[in-house]
Amino acid sequence: MKTQSIIPKKSDLGIYGIKNSTVNWNLSPEELQKITIEKGMGKETKNGTLAINTGTFTGRSPQDRFIVKDKYTADKVWWGKTNKPVSSENFDKLEQNVLSYLSNRELYVRDGYVCADPTFRTDIRTITEYPWSNSFVYNMFLRLTEDEHVAFDEDWLVLCAPGYICDDPEAYGIRQGNFSIINFTKKIALIGGSAYTGEIKKGIFSALNLILPVERNVLPMHCSANVGEDGDTAIFFGLSGTGKTTLSADPKRKLIGDDEHGWTAENNIFNFEGGCYAKVIDLSEEKEPDIFRAIKPGALLENIVFDKNGDVDYMDSSITQNTRVSYPIYHIDNIKEPSFAGNPKNIFFLTCDAFGVLPPVSKLTPGQAAYHFISGYTAKVAGTEAGITEPVPSFSACFGEPFMPLHPAKYAEMLSKKMTEAGVNVWLLNTGWSGGPYGVGSRIKLKYTRAMITEILKGSLDNVEYEQHPIFGLYMPKYCPNVPIEMLDPMNTWLQKGAYISKAIQLSHYFHLNFEKFTAEASEQIMEGGPLIDEHHHLEHL
Repeated sequence: MKTQSIIPKKSDLGIYGIKNSTVNWNLSPEELQKITIEKGMGKETKNGTLAINTGTFTGRSPQDRFIVKDKYTADKVWWGKTNKPVSSENFDKLEQNVLSYLSNRELYVRDGYVCADPTFRTDIRTITEYPWSNSFVYNMFLRLTEDEHVAFDEDWLVLCAPGYICDDPEAYGIRQGNFSIINFTKKIALIGGSAYTGEIKKGIFSALNLILPVERNVLPMHCSANVGEDGDTAIFFGLSGTGKTTLSADPKRKLIGDDEHGWTAENNIFNFEGGCYAKVIDLSEEKEPDIFRAIKPGALLENIVFDKNGDVDYMDSSITQNTRVSYPIYHIDNIKEPSFAGNPKNIFFLTCDAFGVLPPVSKLTPGQAAYHFISGYTAKVAGTEAGITEPVPSFSACFGEPFMPLHPAKYAEMLSKKMTEAGVNVWLLNTGWSGGPYGVGSRIKLKYTRAMITEILKGSLDNVEYEQHPIFGLYMPKYCPNVPIEMLDPMNTWLQKGAYISKAIQLSHYFHLNFEKFTAEASEQIMEGGPLIDEHHHLEHL
Protein backbone atom coordinates (compact mmCIF):
# COMPACT_ATOMS: atom_id res chain seq x y z
CA MET A 1 0.00 0.00 0.00
CA LYS A 2 1.36 3.41 -0.95
CA THR A 3 1.79 5.52 2.19
CA GLN A 4 3.73 8.41 0.65
CA SER A 5 1.46 11.35 -0.12
CA ILE A 6 2.59 13.63 -2.95
CA ILE A 7 2.98 17.21 -1.74
CA PRO A 8 3.02 19.87 -4.48
CA LYS A 9 5.28 22.94 -4.41
CA LYS A 10 2.16 25.11 -4.01
CA SER A 11 1.06 23.56 -0.74
CA ASP A 12 0.29 26.36 1.71
CA LEU A 13 -3.48 26.51 2.25
CA GLY A 14 -2.93 29.90 3.90
CA ILE A 15 -3.00 31.45 0.41
CA TYR A 16 -6.72 30.62 0.29
CA GLY A 17 -7.39 31.79 3.85
CA ILE A 18 -7.38 28.36 5.54
CA LYS A 19 -5.29 28.53 8.72
CA ASN A 20 -3.74 25.93 11.07
CA SER A 21 -5.17 22.90 9.28
CA THR A 22 -3.63 19.43 9.16
CA VAL A 23 -3.45 18.62 5.46
CA ASN A 24 -3.47 15.18 3.82
CA TRP A 25 -2.17 15.61 0.27
CA ASN A 26 -3.23 13.33 -2.59
CA LEU A 27 -3.60 10.19 -0.49
CA SER A 28 -4.10 6.87 -2.26
CA PRO A 29 -7.61 5.33 -2.35
CA GLU A 30 -6.39 2.62 0.09
CA GLU A 31 -5.27 5.22 2.63
CA LEU A 32 -8.48 7.23 2.30
CA GLN A 33 -10.54 4.05 2.78
CA LYS A 34 -8.54 3.12 5.89
CA ILE A 35 -8.99 6.62 7.41
CA THR A 36 -12.74 6.65 6.58
CA ILE A 37 -13.24 3.33 8.39
CA GLU A 38 -11.04 4.33 11.37
CA LYS A 39 -13.10 7.52 11.79
CA GLY A 40 -16.34 5.49 11.73
CA MET A 41 -17.50 7.26 8.54
CA GLY A 42 -17.85 4.16 6.38
CA LYS A 43 -17.79 0.36 6.25
CA GLU A 44 -16.43 -2.27 3.91
CA THR A 45 -18.73 -4.60 2.01
CA LYS A 46 -17.95 -8.30 1.61
CA ASN A 47 -15.55 -7.78 -1.29
CA GLY A 48 -13.72 -4.85 0.35
CA THR A 49 -15.51 -1.93 -1.34
CA LEU A 50 -15.98 1.19 0.79
CA ALA A 51 -19.64 2.06 1.51
CA ILE A 52 -20.64 5.41 2.97
CA ASN A 53 -23.81 7.32 3.75
CA THR A 54 -24.13 10.88 2.47
CA GLY A 55 -26.48 11.93 5.29
CA THR A 56 -29.36 14.38 4.85
CA PHE A 57 -28.82 14.77 1.09
CA THR A 58 -28.87 11.61 -1.01
CA GLY A 59 -29.08 13.55 -4.27
CA ARG A 60 -28.33 17.00 -5.61
CA SER A 61 -30.40 19.91 -4.34
CA PRO A 62 -31.21 21.84 -7.55
CA GLN A 63 -33.06 24.60 -5.71
CA ASP A 64 -29.90 25.38 -3.73
CA ARG A 65 -27.58 25.75 -6.73
CA PHE A 66 -26.51 29.30 -7.56
CA ILE A 67 -24.28 31.15 -9.98
CA VAL A 68 -22.60 34.41 -8.97
CA LYS A 69 -24.11 37.19 -11.07
CA ASP A 70 -21.33 39.60 -12.01
CA LYS A 71 -19.84 41.31 -15.09
CA TYR A 72 -18.74 37.98 -16.59
CA THR A 73 -22.04 36.10 -16.18
CA ALA A 74 -24.74 38.80 -16.25
CA ASP A 75 -25.38 38.69 -20.01
CA LYS A 76 -24.25 35.11 -20.69
CA VAL A 77 -26.28 32.97 -18.28
CA TRP A 78 -29.90 31.98 -18.91
CA TRP A 79 -31.18 33.16 -15.52
CA GLY A 80 -34.31 31.54 -14.11
CA LYS A 81 -35.45 28.49 -12.17
CA THR A 82 -32.35 26.47 -13.11
CA ASN A 83 -29.69 29.19 -12.91
CA LYS A 84 -30.38 31.29 -9.84
CA PRO A 85 -28.25 34.37 -9.17
CA VAL A 86 -26.37 35.24 -6.00
CA SER A 87 -24.38 38.47 -5.57
CA SER A 88 -20.55 38.63 -5.46
CA GLU A 89 -20.80 40.20 -1.98
CA ASN A 90 -22.87 37.33 -0.61
CA PHE A 91 -20.55 34.78 -2.21
CA ASP A 92 -17.50 36.46 -0.65
CA LYS A 93 -19.10 36.37 2.81
CA LEU A 94 -20.07 32.68 2.45
CA GLU A 95 -16.60 31.83 1.14
CA GLN A 96 -15.01 33.49 4.18
CA ASN A 97 -17.33 31.53 6.49
CA VAL A 98 -16.39 28.25 4.79
CA LEU A 99 -12.65 29.07 4.90
CA SER A 100 -12.93 29.87 8.64
CA TYR A 101 -14.88 26.63 9.15
CA LEU A 102 -12.18 24.60 7.35
CA SER A 103 -9.40 26.24 9.39
CA ASN A 104 -8.04 24.28 12.41
CA ARG A 105 -9.33 20.98 10.95
CA GLU A 106 -7.88 17.88 9.36
CA LEU A 107 -8.42 18.29 5.61
CA TYR A 108 -7.90 16.25 2.45
CA VAL A 109 -6.61 17.88 -0.72
CA ARG A 110 -6.75 16.25 -4.15
CA ASP A 111 -5.16 17.67 -7.27
CA GLY A 112 -6.44 16.42 -10.61
CA TYR A 113 -7.86 17.66 -13.88
CA VAL A 114 -10.85 17.41 -16.20
CA CYS A 115 -11.03 17.22 -20.03
CA ALA A 116 -9.05 14.30 -21.47
CA ASP A 117 -8.11 16.24 -24.62
CA PRO A 118 -4.84 17.99 -23.62
CA THR A 119 -5.87 21.18 -25.50
CA PHE A 120 -8.77 21.73 -23.08
CA ARG A 121 -7.26 20.32 -19.91
CA THR A 122 -8.46 22.18 -16.80
CA ASP A 123 -6.55 21.63 -13.54
CA ILE A 124 -8.66 21.40 -10.39
CA ARG A 125 -7.71 21.46 -6.72
CA THR A 126 -10.37 20.09 -4.39
CA ILE A 127 -10.22 20.68 -0.63
CA THR A 128 -12.56 18.37 1.29
CA GLU A 129 -13.57 18.05 4.90
CA TYR A 130 -14.24 14.30 4.63
CA PRO A 131 -11.76 11.63 3.49
CA TRP A 132 -14.35 9.79 1.40
CA SER A 133 -15.30 12.94 -0.55
CA ASN A 134 -11.64 12.91 -1.57
CA SER A 135 -11.96 9.27 -2.73
CA PHE A 136 -14.83 10.37 -4.97
CA VAL A 137 -12.64 13.09 -6.52
CA TYR A 138 -9.84 10.54 -7.11
CA ASN A 139 -12.36 8.33 -8.94
CA MET A 140 -14.14 10.99 -10.96
CA PHE A 141 -11.50 13.49 -12.07
CA LEU A 142 -8.52 12.60 -14.25
CA ARG A 143 -5.43 11.53 -12.32
CA LEU A 144 -1.98 13.14 -12.42
CA THR A 145 1.50 11.68 -12.76
CA GLU A 146 3.93 12.20 -9.87
CA ASP A 147 5.76 15.03 -11.71
CA GLU A 148 2.45 16.76 -12.50
CA HIS A 149 1.52 16.60 -8.79
CA VAL A 150 4.72 18.38 -7.75
CA ALA A 151 4.35 21.23 -10.27
CA PHE A 152 0.56 21.55 -9.89
CA ASP A 153 -1.17 24.94 -10.07
CA GLU A 154 -4.96 24.89 -10.32
CA ASP A 155 -7.26 26.61 -12.80
CA TRP A 156 -10.28 26.04 -10.54
CA LEU A 157 -10.71 25.47 -6.81
CA VAL A 158 -13.44 23.32 -5.21
CA LEU A 159 -14.18 23.87 -1.51
CA CYS A 160 -16.34 21.11 -0.05
CA ALA A 161 -17.54 21.61 3.54
CA PRO A 162 -20.55 19.35 4.24
CA GLY A 163 -20.43 20.21 7.95
CA TYR A 164 -20.80 23.96 7.42
CA ILE A 165 -24.45 24.99 7.49
CA CYS A 166 -25.36 28.62 6.91
CA ASP A 167 -27.31 29.79 9.97
CA ASP A 168 -28.96 32.83 8.34
CA PRO A 169 -29.60 31.91 4.68
CA GLU A 170 -31.75 34.96 3.98
CA ALA A 171 -28.91 37.32 4.88
CA TYR A 172 -26.75 35.63 2.22
CA GLY A 173 -29.37 35.52 -0.55
CA ILE A 174 -29.74 31.73 -0.45
CA ARG A 175 -32.70 29.50 0.32
CA GLN A 176 -31.59 27.34 3.25
CA GLY A 177 -28.47 26.16 5.11
CA ASN A 178 -26.93 24.17 2.25
CA PHE A 179 -25.67 25.60 -1.05
CA SER A 180 -23.65 24.86 -4.16
CA ILE A 181 -22.36 28.05 -5.82
CA ILE A 182 -20.23 28.59 -8.92
CA ASN A 183 -18.15 31.75 -9.19
CA PHE A 184 -16.81 32.10 -12.76
CA THR A 185 -14.72 35.20 -12.00
CA LYS A 186 -12.95 33.70 -8.98
CA LYS A 187 -13.03 30.18 -10.53
CA ILE A 188 -14.34 28.60 -7.35
CA ALA A 189 -17.05 26.00 -6.76
CA LEU A 190 -18.26 26.40 -3.16
CA ILE A 191 -20.22 23.57 -1.53
CA GLY A 192 -21.61 23.76 1.98
CA GLY A 193 -24.12 21.78 4.05
CA SER A 194 -24.41 18.77 1.71
CA ALA A 195 -22.20 15.67 1.64
CA TYR A 196 -23.73 14.35 -1.60
CA THR A 197 -20.66 13.81 -3.77
CA GLY A 198 -22.53 14.50 -7.03
CA GLU A 199 -22.47 18.22 -6.12
CA ILE A 200 -18.68 18.23 -6.71
CA LYS A 201 -18.92 16.52 -10.08
CA LYS A 202 -21.87 18.56 -11.34
CA GLY A 203 -20.43 21.85 -10.08
CA ILE A 204 -17.42 21.45 -12.35
CA PHE A 205 -19.58 20.08 -15.20
CA SER A 206 -21.78 23.20 -14.96
CA ALA A 207 -18.70 25.42 -15.09
CA LEU A 208 -17.38 23.66 -18.22
CA ASN A 209 -20.84 23.98 -19.81
CA LEU A 210 -20.34 27.74 -19.91
CA ILE A 211 -16.57 28.10 -20.38
CA LEU A 212 -16.16 25.60 -23.24
CA PRO A 213 -18.85 26.93 -25.62
CA VAL A 214 -18.28 30.63 -24.82
CA GLU A 215 -14.46 30.68 -24.72
CA ARG A 216 -13.32 27.57 -26.63
CA ASN A 217 -15.99 26.80 -29.25
CA VAL A 218 -16.51 23.32 -27.77
CA LEU A 219 -20.00 21.83 -27.45
CA PRO A 220 -20.37 20.28 -23.95
CA MET A 221 -22.71 17.29 -23.81
CA HIS A 222 -24.41 15.25 -21.10
CA CYS A 223 -23.94 11.95 -22.91
CA SER A 224 -22.04 8.68 -23.05
CA ALA A 225 -19.72 7.80 -25.94
CA ASN A 226 -17.99 4.78 -27.42
CA VAL A 227 -15.84 4.01 -30.46
CA GLY A 228 -15.68 1.03 -32.83
CA GLU A 229 -12.65 -0.80 -34.21
CA ASP A 230 -12.74 1.40 -37.33
CA GLY A 231 -12.60 4.58 -35.22
CA ASP A 232 -16.30 5.42 -35.71
CA THR A 233 -17.57 7.27 -32.64
CA ALA A 234 -21.17 7.04 -31.38
CA ILE A 235 -22.70 9.23 -28.71
CA PHE A 236 -25.76 8.54 -26.56
CA PHE A 237 -27.91 11.23 -24.95
CA GLY A 238 -30.66 10.26 -22.53
CA LEU A 239 -32.14 11.06 -19.15
CA SER A 240 -32.07 8.64 -16.24
CA GLY A 241 -33.71 5.29 -16.97
CA THR A 242 -33.49 5.50 -20.78
CA GLY A 243 -30.56 3.08 -21.12
CA LYS A 244 -27.61 5.46 -21.71
CA THR A 245 -25.06 3.55 -19.60
CA THR A 246 -26.36 0.11 -20.65
CA LEU A 247 -26.39 0.80 -24.39
CA SER A 248 -23.00 2.55 -24.52
CA ALA A 249 -21.37 -0.46 -22.79
CA ASP A 250 -20.92 -2.61 -25.89
CA PRO A 251 -18.45 -5.55 -25.84
CA LYS A 252 -17.50 -4.83 -29.47
CA ARG A 253 -16.76 -1.13 -28.86
CA LYS A 254 -14.46 0.77 -26.50
CA LEU A 255 -16.04 3.11 -23.92
CA ILE A 256 -14.83 6.73 -24.14
CA GLY A 257 -16.93 7.78 -21.15
CA ASP A 258 -20.38 7.39 -19.63
CA ASP A 259 -21.65 10.87 -18.79
CA GLU A 260 -19.88 14.10 -19.82
CA HIS A 261 -18.14 14.89 -23.11
CA GLY A 262 -17.00 17.76 -25.32
CA TRP A 263 -17.18 17.98 -29.13
CA THR A 264 -14.38 20.19 -30.45
CA ALA A 265 -14.16 22.45 -33.50
CA GLU A 266 -11.44 20.04 -34.70
CA ASN A 267 -14.09 17.31 -34.54
CA ASN A 268 -12.89 15.24 -31.62
CA ILE A 269 -15.05 13.84 -28.85
CA PHE A 270 -13.37 13.83 -25.42
CA ASN A 271 -14.39 12.70 -21.96
CA PHE A 272 -14.47 15.37 -19.24
CA GLU A 273 -13.97 12.80 -16.49
CA GLY A 274 -11.73 10.02 -15.28
CA GLY A 275 -14.43 7.82 -13.84
CA CYS A 276 -18.06 6.74 -13.77
CA TYR A 277 -20.85 7.59 -11.33
CA ALA A 278 -23.59 5.03 -11.84
CA LYS A 279 -26.94 4.31 -10.25
CA VAL A 280 -27.00 0.89 -8.59
CA ILE A 281 -30.67 0.48 -7.69
CA ASP A 282 -31.77 -3.04 -8.78
CA LEU A 283 -28.24 -3.69 -10.08
CA SER A 284 -27.39 -7.24 -11.12
CA GLU A 285 -24.46 -8.83 -12.94
CA GLU A 286 -26.86 -10.08 -15.60
CA LYS A 287 -28.36 -6.63 -16.36
CA GLU A 288 -25.25 -4.44 -16.04
CA PRO A 289 -22.15 -6.69 -16.05
CA ASP A 290 -19.63 -3.85 -16.50
CA ILE A 291 -20.95 -1.77 -13.59
CA PHE A 292 -21.43 -4.81 -11.36
CA ARG A 293 -17.82 -5.96 -11.87
CA ALA A 294 -16.43 -2.43 -11.41
CA ILE A 295 -17.65 -2.45 -7.78
CA LYS A 296 -14.45 -3.62 -6.11
CA PRO A 297 -11.85 -2.06 -3.76
CA GLY A 298 -11.26 1.53 -4.91
CA ALA A 299 -14.94 2.06 -5.79
CA LEU A 300 -17.16 4.10 -3.46
CA LEU A 301 -20.74 2.93 -2.78
CA GLU A 302 -23.26 5.51 -1.56
CA ASN A 303 -26.41 5.02 0.53
CA ILE A 304 -26.71 1.28 -0.15
CA VAL A 305 -27.94 -1.28 2.38
CA PHE A 306 -26.03 -4.44 3.26
CA ASP A 307 -26.42 -7.28 5.75
CA LYS A 308 -24.14 -8.25 8.64
CA ASN A 309 -22.04 -10.43 6.32
CA GLY A 310 -21.38 -7.39 4.12
CA ASP A 311 -23.55 -8.60 1.22
CA VAL A 312 -25.11 -5.61 -0.58
CA ASP A 313 -28.84 -5.66 -1.29
CA TYR A 314 -29.10 -3.59 -4.47
CA MET A 315 -32.90 -3.93 -4.46
CA ASP A 316 -33.18 -2.07 -1.14
CA SER A 317 -34.14 1.57 -1.67
CA SER A 318 -34.96 2.28 2.00
CA ILE A 319 -32.31 5.07 2.19
CA THR A 320 -32.92 6.40 -1.33
CA GLN A 321 -33.85 5.36 -4.89
CA ASN A 322 -30.67 7.19 -5.89
CA THR A 323 -28.13 4.62 -4.63
CA ARG A 324 -24.82 5.13 -6.44
CA VAL A 325 -21.29 3.97 -7.04
CA SER A 326 -18.28 5.93 -8.26
CA TYR A 327 -15.22 4.17 -9.67
CA PRO A 328 -12.21 5.10 -11.81
CA ILE A 329 -12.83 4.37 -15.49
CA TYR A 330 -10.04 1.76 -15.50
CA HIS A 331 -12.34 -0.50 -13.45
CA ILE A 332 -14.07 -1.11 -16.83
CA ASP A 333 -12.11 -3.49 -19.08
CA ASN A 334 -13.01 -2.24 -22.53
CA ILE A 335 -12.05 1.45 -22.51
CA LYS A 336 -10.49 3.86 -24.98
CA GLU A 337 -7.19 5.23 -23.66
CA PRO A 338 -6.76 8.18 -23.59
CA SER A 339 -10.48 9.02 -23.42
CA PHE A 340 -10.96 10.82 -26.72
CA ALA A 341 -11.72 9.85 -30.32
CA GLY A 342 -12.67 11.32 -33.69
CA ASN A 343 -15.88 12.77 -35.09
CA PRO A 344 -19.12 10.94 -34.30
CA LYS A 345 -20.79 9.15 -37.20
CA ASN A 346 -24.01 8.58 -35.26
CA ILE A 347 -25.80 10.30 -32.39
CA PHE A 348 -28.56 8.54 -30.45
CA PHE A 349 -31.21 10.36 -28.43
CA LEU A 350 -32.70 7.83 -26.01
CA THR A 351 -36.19 8.26 -24.64
CA CYS A 352 -38.29 5.91 -22.54
CA ASP A 353 -41.73 6.76 -23.92
CA ALA A 354 -44.29 5.38 -21.44
CA PHE A 355 -47.12 6.65 -23.68
CA GLY A 356 -46.10 3.94 -26.15
CA VAL A 357 -46.51 6.19 -29.21
CA LEU A 358 -43.01 7.10 -30.41
CA PRO A 359 -41.37 4.80 -33.00
CA PRO A 360 -38.68 2.46 -31.64
CA VAL A 361 -36.25 4.06 -34.09
CA SER A 362 -36.47 7.15 -36.32
CA LYS A 363 -33.99 9.25 -38.26
CA LEU A 364 -34.00 13.00 -37.54
CA THR A 365 -33.44 15.98 -39.83
CA PRO A 366 -31.10 18.71 -38.44
CA GLY A 367 -34.15 20.78 -37.40
CA GLN A 368 -35.77 17.79 -35.68
CA ALA A 369 -32.48 16.91 -33.98
CA ALA A 370 -32.21 20.43 -32.54
CA TYR A 371 -35.89 20.40 -31.49
CA HIS A 372 -35.64 17.02 -29.71
CA PHE A 373 -32.30 18.01 -28.18
CA ILE A 374 -33.82 21.17 -26.69
CA SER A 375 -36.89 19.18 -25.56
CA GLY A 376 -34.95 16.34 -23.87
CA TYR A 377 -38.05 14.17 -23.51
CA THR A 378 -38.64 11.00 -21.55
CA ALA A 379 -41.60 9.86 -19.42
CA LYS A 380 -41.88 8.91 -15.80
CA VAL A 381 -43.91 5.78 -15.20
CA ALA A 382 -46.12 4.71 -12.33
CA GLY A 383 -44.10 3.67 -9.32
CA THR A 384 -41.00 5.79 -9.93
CA GLU A 385 -42.33 8.58 -7.76
CA ALA A 386 -45.07 8.74 -5.17
CA GLY A 387 -48.44 9.65 -6.66
CA ILE A 388 -47.62 8.79 -10.29
CA THR A 389 -50.17 6.32 -11.68
CA GLU A 390 -50.28 7.44 -15.34
CA PRO A 391 -47.29 8.16 -17.57
CA VAL A 392 -46.03 11.72 -17.02
CA PRO A 393 -43.90 13.49 -19.64
CA SER A 394 -40.55 14.73 -18.36
CA PHE A 395 -38.52 17.31 -20.30
CA SER A 396 -34.94 18.33 -19.52
CA ALA A 397 -33.38 20.69 -22.06
CA CYS A 398 -30.26 19.31 -23.80
CA PHE A 399 -30.78 16.12 -21.75
CA GLY A 400 -29.16 17.93 -18.83
CA GLU A 401 -31.01 21.16 -18.02
CA PRO A 402 -29.88 21.41 -14.37
CA PHE A 403 -26.24 21.79 -15.48
CA MET A 404 -26.61 24.12 -18.47
CA PRO A 405 -25.88 27.81 -17.71
CA LEU A 406 -26.58 29.07 -21.26
CA HIS A 407 -29.93 29.17 -23.09
CA PRO A 408 -30.65 25.64 -24.47
CA ALA A 409 -30.97 27.05 -28.02
CA LYS A 410 -27.25 28.01 -27.89
CA TYR A 411 -26.25 24.37 -27.37
CA ALA A 412 -28.81 23.18 -29.93
CA GLU A 413 -27.52 25.54 -32.61
CA MET A 414 -23.95 24.33 -31.99
CA LEU A 415 -25.17 20.74 -32.29
CA SER A 416 -27.04 21.44 -35.57
CA LYS A 417 -24.00 23.16 -37.05
CA LYS A 418 -21.66 20.33 -36.03
CA MET A 419 -24.06 17.66 -37.30
CA THR A 420 -24.29 19.35 -40.69
CA GLU A 421 -20.53 19.95 -40.98
CA ALA A 422 -19.63 16.41 -39.93
CA GLY A 423 -22.45 14.70 -41.83
CA VAL A 424 -23.65 12.93 -38.68
CA ASN A 425 -26.82 10.87 -38.54
CA VAL A 426 -29.05 11.55 -35.54
CA TRP A 427 -31.51 8.91 -34.36
CA LEU A 428 -34.33 8.98 -31.82
CA LEU A 429 -34.59 5.61 -30.06
CA ASN A 430 -37.61 4.78 -27.92
CA THR A 431 -36.51 2.31 -25.24
CA GLY A 432 -39.97 2.50 -23.61
CA TRP A 433 -43.33 1.01 -24.52
CA SER A 434 -44.86 -0.47 -27.66
CA GLY A 435 -48.38 -1.83 -28.30
CA GLY A 436 -49.99 0.56 -25.81
CA PRO A 437 -48.98 2.83 -22.95
CA TYR A 438 -47.41 1.66 -19.68
CA GLY A 439 -49.77 -0.88 -18.09
CA VAL A 440 -51.22 -1.96 -21.46
CA GLY A 441 -48.34 -2.43 -23.90
CA SER A 442 -44.95 -3.94 -23.17
CA ARG A 443 -41.44 -2.52 -22.85
CA ILE A 444 -39.43 -2.79 -26.06
CA LYS A 445 -36.97 -5.65 -25.61
CA LEU A 446 -33.37 -4.63 -25.01
CA LYS A 447 -32.22 -7.11 -27.68
CA TYR A 448 -34.25 -5.20 -30.33
CA THR A 449 -32.85 -1.81 -29.25
CA ARG A 450 -29.32 -3.27 -29.32
CA ALA A 451 -30.05 -4.73 -32.79
CA MET A 452 -31.19 -1.32 -34.08
CA ILE A 453 -28.01 0.33 -32.78
CA THR A 454 -25.80 -2.43 -34.24
CA GLU A 455 -27.46 -2.16 -37.66
CA ILE A 456 -27.24 1.66 -37.64
CA LEU A 457 -23.53 1.49 -36.77
CA LYS A 458 -23.02 -1.05 -39.59
CA GLY A 459 -24.74 1.32 -42.04
CA SER A 460 -27.67 -1.07 -42.69
CA LEU A 461 -30.25 1.74 -42.40
CA ASP A 462 -28.49 4.06 -44.85
CA ASN A 463 -30.29 2.67 -47.89
CA VAL A 464 -33.68 1.48 -46.64
CA GLU A 465 -37.02 3.19 -47.34
CA TYR A 466 -38.46 5.56 -44.73
CA GLU A 467 -41.97 6.80 -44.07
CA GLN A 468 -42.94 9.94 -42.17
CA HIS A 469 -44.92 9.66 -38.95
CA PRO A 470 -48.20 11.59 -39.52
CA ILE A 471 -48.20 13.27 -36.10
CA PHE A 472 -44.56 13.62 -35.01
CA GLY A 473 -43.09 14.04 -38.50
CA LEU A 474 -40.31 11.56 -37.66
CA TYR A 475 -38.82 9.36 -40.40
CA MET A 476 -39.34 5.66 -39.58
CA PRO A 477 -37.37 2.94 -41.44
CA LYS A 478 -39.64 0.38 -43.13
CA TYR A 479 -37.07 -2.35 -42.51
CA CYS A 480 -34.32 -3.05 -39.96
CA PRO A 481 -32.47 -6.41 -39.86
CA ASN A 482 -33.17 -8.53 -36.75
CA VAL A 483 -36.15 -6.38 -35.70
CA PRO A 484 -39.79 -7.43 -36.39
CA ILE A 485 -41.14 -5.24 -39.23
CA GLU A 486 -44.52 -4.66 -37.55
CA MET A 487 -42.77 -2.96 -34.60
CA LEU A 488 -41.20 -0.20 -36.68
CA ASP A 489 -44.44 1.77 -37.11
CA PRO A 490 -45.85 2.04 -33.58
CA MET A 491 -49.45 2.42 -34.83
CA ASN A 492 -49.29 -1.19 -36.09
CA THR A 493 -48.67 -2.50 -32.58
CA TRP A 494 -51.82 -1.03 -31.03
CA LEU A 495 -55.11 -2.93 -31.20
CA GLN A 496 -57.12 0.26 -31.67
CA LYS A 497 -55.76 2.80 -34.17
CA GLY A 498 -58.06 5.56 -32.80
CA ALA A 499 -56.66 5.07 -29.29
CA TYR A 500 -53.14 5.30 -30.70
CA ILE A 501 -53.89 8.55 -32.56
CA SER A 502 -55.47 10.27 -29.56
CA LYS A 503 -52.56 9.23 -27.27
CA ALA A 504 -50.02 10.42 -29.86
CA ILE A 505 -51.80 13.78 -30.18
CA GLN A 506 -51.83 14.08 -26.38
CA LEU A 507 -48.03 13.60 -26.26
CA SER A 508 -47.45 15.99 -29.20
CA HIS A 509 -49.43 18.61 -27.27
CA TYR A 510 -47.09 18.17 -24.26
CA PHE A 511 -44.13 18.74 -26.60
CA HIS A 512 -45.66 21.99 -27.92
CA LEU A 513 -46.50 23.25 -24.43
CA ASN A 514 -43.01 22.51 -23.13
CA PHE A 515 -41.37 24.22 -26.11
CA GLU A 516 -43.21 27.53 -25.63
CA LYS A 517 -40.52 28.80 -23.24
CA PHE A 518 -37.80 28.33 -25.91
CA THR A 519 -39.54 29.86 -28.94
CA ALA A 520 -38.10 33.36 -28.47
CA GLU A 521 -34.55 32.07 -29.03
CA ALA A 522 -35.20 29.15 -31.41
CA SER A 523 -34.67 29.50 -35.18
CA GLU A 524 -37.38 28.70 -37.73
CA GLN A 525 -35.58 25.47 -38.69
CA ILE A 526 -35.70 24.31 -35.05
CA MET A 527 -39.37 25.29 -34.69
CA GLU A 528 -40.24 23.25 -37.78
CA GLY A 529 -38.58 20.20 -36.22
CA GLY A 530 -41.42 19.67 -33.73
CA PRO A 531 -44.55 17.51 -34.03
CA LEU A 532 -46.65 18.36 -37.09
CA ILE A 533 -49.91 18.20 -35.17
CA ASP A 534 -51.21 19.13 -31.77
CA GLU A 535 -54.68 19.20 -30.25
CA HIS A 536 -55.69 22.33 -32.18
CA HIS A 537 -55.18 20.85 -35.66
CA HIS A 538 -57.73 18.86 -37.60
CA LEU A 539 -56.91 15.29 -38.44
CA GLU A 540 -58.92 14.58 -41.59
CA HIS A 541 -55.83 13.51 -43.50
CA LEU A 542 -54.95 10.75 -41.02
